[in-house]
Amino acid sequence: MSIETTPSSSPDPDWERLVAGYLNAPGEAPVERPAVSVDLMGDTPLTPAWTKTSSGWKSRAEVGRVNTVRGFRKWLRRQATEHGHASQIGRGIRRTALWVQGTEGAQVLAARHEVQQTQRDYKAAKWAHDRRLMPGKEKEKRRREMEGAFADSASAMSKYRSAQRDARMRRAVRGVVALAPIAGVESAGLQLLGAPGGLAATAATLATFALIGRRTTAGELYTDRDAKIGDGDRMTDSMVNRVYRSAKIIGSEDVVKLLSPCTLTADGSAWEVRLELPDGIPASKALGATAQLANGFGVSVQQVSQTKGEREDWITLRVTLKVPFTGKPKRGPLLTAEKVNLWEPVPTAVSERGDVMAVEWFEKTALYGGEPGSGKSAAANNPLLSASLDVTADFYLADGKGGFDLSPFEPIAQMIDTDGDPEKLLAILRHVWEVVLPELKQTVKDHRVRKFSEALAAQDERVRFTILFIDEWASYMAAASQEQQKELDRLLRLITQQGRAYAVIVIAATQKPDSNAVPTGIRDILSTRWAGRCMTPEASDTILGKGRASAGYNAQRILKSQRGVGYLQTGETSEPVLTQSYFYTDEEVEVILRRAYELRKAAGVLPVATIAEVTLLDHMIKAASGTGREVVTRAELFAHLATVDAEYARTEEESDSAYNARVGRLLAAALDAEGVTVEPVKVPTADGGRSMGYRLEDLQGAR
Repeated sequence: MSIETTPSSSPDPDWERLVAGYLNAPGEAPVERPAVSVDLMGDTPLTPAWTKTSSGWKSRAEVGRVNTVRGFRKWLRRQATEHGHASQIGRGIRRTALWVQGTEGAQVLAARHEVQQTQRDYKAAKWAHDRRLMPGKEKEKRRREMEGAFADSASAMSKYRSAQRDARMRRAVRGVVALAPIAGVESAGLQLLGAPGGLAATAATLATFALIGRRTTAGELYTDRDAKIGDGDRMTDSMVNRVYRSAKIIGSEDVVKLLSPCTLTADGSAWEVRLELPDGIPASKALGATAQLANGFGVSVQQVSQTKGEREDWITLRVTLKVPFTGKPKRGPLLTAEKVNLWEPVPTAVSERGDVMAVEWFEKTALYGGEPGSGKSAAANNPLLSASLDVTADFYLADGKGGFDLSPFEPIAQMIDTDGDPEKLLAILRHVWEVVLPELKQTVKDHRVRKFSEALAAQDERVRFTILFIDEWASYMAAASQEQQKELDRLLRLITQQGRAYAVIVIAATQKPDSNAVPTGIRDILSTRWAGRCMTPEASDTILGKGRASAGYNAQRILKSQRGVGYLQTGETSEPVLTQSYFYTDEEVEVILRRAYELRKAAGVLPVATIAEVTLLDHMIKAASGTGREVVTRAELFAHLATVDAEYARTEEESDSAYNARVGRLLAAALDAEGVTVEPVKVPTADGGRSMGYRLEDLQGAR
């Protein structure tokens, strides 16, 4: 007894018929459902997806065109060598002629030599018989020798003529064997197709001769062992192994394992392959041999890109057909964007693979570096322009060059210095450290959370991004006094270290990447890096990190024609990625910032005025915030102001009453000069008592 079963993945016609009525509305006739054909064994031919779309056909046609052009170039280069088809046809004809001639010529020559020898022997014997006088017995002996020599000569001549006849016959037979097919094919072609048939037959004959002469005299066949992508050849597994051996990445007996086939990208711009290195060879060895690989592939070093995979022995190799990023930079997305949300990744550049590189800016800091003319300013403009379209971002900008790059941002900046004045930069840093950060920290304390978040920003409008951008820090340090240098370094370090959780984004830019451009202690905590063209590998490592240049990420190799191109390393990418930043002209920057101004005006967040320095009221607010009681006594306030300005410090000669009176008058005069009215009130002290002082809410209301 046998039971027939139906695979669970294939339809059952009887079951479909039985349940058809239950799958329709009441009163409706059962619908006949077409049987679904399931190819359980996988015998159905696979139809490529590109055959179903016009874009697929176009892409396939373009790939075919590129491959055809490469194949023709490769064929042309081959013709100049001994593997060329003309050389092959010549060798084929010579080898056919030698075969027709055969080896019988040696037998004929041997028979001829024998005839010549016997004739010389006969002549010598005849001369000895005819020319000398000798006795009768000797004469008879000479006669018999002459007759024997004559008989040998006649026999040798007979063998010679027989060898000639045999050689002519064999050559004729081989000639017929060689020429009959040629004549037959030519005759048939001319008879059936006329002149085209004759040409086709001639081509077939030449192809046959080329096949006969395919091997060289040394027995070598044509191979692509010297093929190079730079010459138009396609990438093959043998080419990859040859190049990696010649670059000394693997040994002469080692083989790289291909994890994917060598394929041309969909846009036809590059060859790509994923490979696995032999045991004992780290990926860093391959990443540091980019120049040697470029030599082996016959391309420039800018065309070779290697990235490490998930494992130490996995490499993704990409070789572009032309130098990337030599054209005009792509049009940036900010030209059409109405607004930007800095809580989400912001597109800033395009990778060499054509992928959009988006950077997350919350809890991030950045360092942009590169020699003059490398496009550093254009690259650094991307995060600034993006932030300008987010109305929750406040700008604090400083340009050590004293140029005009940051001038367009002045209408929306809380504080800005375009003169390269270290005193103004010091005022900016003090304001951020003593006023902005305490307010941001207080916001976190009020909500009892650890750091800012987008959800918190939706609840409290005090949650704002703070963009602190410093261009050419080294110029500020060169113009500052020793005391100013120490204070600038201290404040920037504190802001960078403590501001990340409160959405304070510190961005530094420099044209001369070295330890003086950005202090090492600060540079090491800047998470996002962008390295444009540099003069030396050491300068590249200063931006990207030590050892990056030797690992293949050397910004010195970027060409001058590649404007805005640099290695971008973010927290989202473990390795630097070669990118081209979006470029905006001066007119486009003006359009974007005009839109940013209108957005901020509508939201009511435009800066009231450009702040030249930290005010006395700012210090009073900081003092009140620092007590933890949201109040500050006069004694606590005076002690805090003494750390800011020596005028508020107590001298040795002053008594308590004289000091309080003098500083009280000084404070009142300073507040009056600033146009601030705030009256002291009784506030609780730290020990539970009460004393004259100021409430934080009163100070903030007086701003």
